[in-house]
Order: sequence, then C-alpha cells, then structure tokens
Amino acid sequence: MILTLIAAIGGSPLVLALPPKVALQGNAQITEKQPVKLAQLQDDNNSERSQLVQQANALYNQGDLTGAEKVLRRLNKKYPEDAFGHFQLGNVLLRQKQPEAAISSYQEAIRLKPKYALAYNALGVVYATQDRWDDAISQYRKALEINSNYGEAMTNLGQALWQVNKKDEAVASLEKALNIFKTQSRNDKVYQIQQMLKQIRTADDPSVS
Repeated sequence: MILTLIAAIGGSPLVLALPPKVALQGNAQITEKQPVKLAQLQDDNNSERSQLVQQANALYNQGDLTGAEKVLRRLNKKYPEDAFGHFQLGNVLLRQKQPEAAISSYQEAIRLKPKYALAYNALGVVYATQDRWDDAISQYRKALEINSNYGEAMTNLGQALWQVNKKDEAVASLEKALNIFKTQSRNDKVYQIQQMLKQIRTADDPSVS
C-alpha cells in the first residue's frame, strides 16, 4: 500500500516551501498542486536583504525557478552567514530536481544554525524522494528533537516508518501528528492525517471502510 504524503517543509503559514502533495512510491514523484510561497523573512531590518527575499518570492510564484535561484545566490553571496538564505536556496534547488545541490544548501543552513528544525525536515524530504528512508527518518527525528510539536516532521516520520515496514511506530507518529494539528486548529492537516490512518487501517483489515 502507498500512503499519499503531504510533505511540507514549513512549520507555520508563512513557511511552506515544497509542493503540498507528494506521493512516494519507488522513486518519489513530487507534483505541484498550487503555487506556494517561499518562506518569508521575519524580523528583518535590512531593507536590501528583505528586498532580495521578496524578489525571490515573486519569481518563485511566477514559476521562474531559475530566476529565484539567481536572486538567492546573490543573497547568499552578500550574506554568507545567513542560514535562512541557504535554506531557501535548498528549497528552490529541490524544486528544480537538483537533490544533491539541495542537500548541500540545507546542510550549510544547519552548519550556520544547528537548531534549524525546518532544514532537518527538508533534508529528510530530499532523502525520502531518493528512497533513502533510514536517512530520512534520522533527519525527521532531529527536527523533532528541536521542536516536538513540528507536525509536518511528525507526519513525514510516520510515513517514512511505514515505508520501512515499522507499522506500529508509523501509526503512533501519525496519531501524534494528528493531535498536534488538532491542537493547532489546522483542520486541513487533520483531515489529511485521518485519511492516511484510514488507508493504513483498511490495508490491515479490508473489512474496515
């Protein structure tokens, strides 16, 4: 059975960096459901830096990933110690189907900001698209060590555990994600997790509908 993933890098409405719907089977295929914004810069008083981020967001939403990449590389050249910029570049590179380059960007973001839960989760998503499930699980767990209420990482962990046939752990993680999203009143995510759990229960017991 294949679970339909909702793999998102973001942890808040302002931070959603991957297409929202991902189906993992064999070589994972990422399909964009609708335009999404790159994570937006918060608490930033540097107008030039902010303008570069806004420009990258605009190009990204127009579907100009090459343009967004160029702007983010300018941002990272000018502000090389900015973990946020490297994280954003990783998001764009992954959308451009450059997973190894994306991994490098996420790793640089983590080097600069070791407690960067979003970047650990993002690394896990890349590894999942490569069927590197153990590596993905490791990264999701690191994200959750930093933020135990990171619903997307908990969801991704559950789905990765399912892929390696750790069904009980997968269900436990998805149920935790469900509770997190309920607490956060994120009803769209609640529905998605409920559907995943229904798929699992139906697979285990075909009489369940």
